[in-house]
Amino acid sequence: RATCWNGRQQMLRAYFAQETGSSLQAGMQVLLEVSVRFHSVYGLSLDVQGIDPQYTLGDMARQRQAAISRLQAEGVFDMQRMLSLPTLTRRLAVVSAAEAAGYSDFVHQLEESSYSFVATLFPAVMQGDRAAASIRASLDSIGATEEEFDAVVIIRGGGATTDLTCFDDYALAALCAQFPLPILTGIGHTRDVSVLAMVAFQALKTPTAV
Repeated sequence: RATCWNGRQQMLRAYFAQETGSSLQAGMQVLLEVSVRFHSVYGLSLDVQGIDPQYTLGDMARQRQAAISRLQAEGVFDMQRMLSLPTLTRRLAVVSAAEAAGYSDFVHQLEESSYSFVATLFPAVMQGDRAAASIRASLDSIGATEEEFDAVVIIRGGGATTDLTCFDDYALAALCAQFPLPILTGIGHTRDVSVLAMVAFQALKTPTAV
């Protein structure tokens, strides 16, 4: 059992957010500094004193590289580049959060265009520990009616590095790499290009750029 008293908890959360750009979330690997306590009635426990944000960032980097290496070893890393966009690419399956500003920007760009695009939204959670599974579910729905679309667009606005780790998920990247339709990404990942963007048919920096 580990205890982090409220005053220290608030301080550590603020420090972690300052150093990583994101709040502590379920599923993160963390390295804590603790003191060991023993009580004759309650037994052994840990008293949380500190946290090392660099450990969490390093763990995410290791998982990211492992996903890249596995995709390359399986021979699927470059499969999207073997596809081609139709000369007239207008029927778009869009994976995004419905309320996201990036999605609104994307739709606005299409409406301002002189071309007649048809964009169908497949809403998904785009952040947090449920995001990768949610995006995969949307892609499965698109795949069931793939003949209705020319391309897939996956978009999300900017965010902290730790907010965007879902796009480094191996299972999601593997699904995208082998997807039968070309996938265009516009993920606001300012530091590193996500694994999903690496395997996509084409990666652009923002939803507006897509």
